[in-house]
Amino acid sequence: MKQRQKFGFHVCASLLGALFLTAPVHADYSNAPGAQTLIAEMVAEHDFSAEELQTLFMGAERQQSILDAISRPAEKTKPWHEYREIFLTERREREGVEFFREHREALSRAQAETGVPAEVIVAIIGVETYYGRIAGSYDVIDALSTLAFDYPKRSKFFTSELKNFLLLSREQGMDPLSLKGSYAGAMGYGQFMPSSYRAYAIDFDGDELVDIWNNPTDAIGSVANYLAKHGWRGGEPVVSAATASDAAPQEAFEGGLKPSRSVQAFIDMGVTPEQQVDPEAMATAMKFELADGYEYWLGLQNLYVITRYNHSAMYAMSVFLLSQRIAAGVQA
Repeated sequence: MKQRQKFGFHVCASLLGALFLTAPVHADYSNAPGAQTLIAEMVAEHDFSAEELQTLFMGAERQQSILDAISRPAEKTKPWHEYREIFLTERREREGVEFFREHREALSRAQAETGVPAEVIVAIIGVETYYGRIAGSYDVIDALSTLAFDYPKRSKFFTSELKNFLLLSREQGMDPLSLKGSYAGAMGYGQFMPSSYRAYAIDFDGDELVDIWNNPTDAIGSVANYLAKHGWRGGEPVVSAATASDAAPQEAFEGGLKPSRSVQAFIDMGVTPEQQVDPEAMATAMKFELADGYEYWLGLQNLYVITRYNHSAMYAMSVFLLSQRIAAGVQA
């Protein structure tokens, strides 16, 4: 197992030299063209030290397992009836109820201030990290460097996230070599990417720190804030189960994640909500594969907001269904 020095920006010259001397002998990113470009930009745009960043990237390692993992996300490899079973388990439901009860005060306050239901906040944290228990074991610097410099398909995105990670580490006074996250560089209870951390994570307990790694109260407030800032409409439904007639055209289910037709338009096409929904509300129709046949849903604005967290209809539906089970469990 690799041993890493702690790293802090504006280290003294003697420590900087020691870091160079103790850097791993295996491959690192210190001389990667992408890293050199990034270093130059961070120096010019944000007044970082080139020498410190050079040292930092000597501690960043390419991880093949990260490249393997990002090439096979469950949303693209599993049908709905298998995908949902990952998240809709008795244990995740039970632990969600326990998390809700333990943090009821913070959840109630978050719901009151943002309009986001407490059970939805809990469900997202449950889907993302099993309520903070499994928040990722990769070094964030490895994850973001590997994807920025060795994953051309999304290099631009992950390079931007790497820059935000460096800024976040400096702003929060954190050691960038010690922080852990997912294979994609997502962090904390709610698995925020660095740009989301900087934009939406908040100090929700008043201690003047924004800590979503170790502080569930900050995590609760931050998840609620994220959804609110992305357009959550308090008091409105998330989704409605639907039926589809044999005459319903396939194009009805190809409109994407963002609501683009009125509920009435879908009714006219043969996709009818089972719950009472405002016919003028905008919606998107979804068709999910079961082991035998399909099930149909009409997703409304709030379901779309959940997809801003993860751009997958199956993800958003899993969050919603888990939230309903948690809410029922809390009330039982």
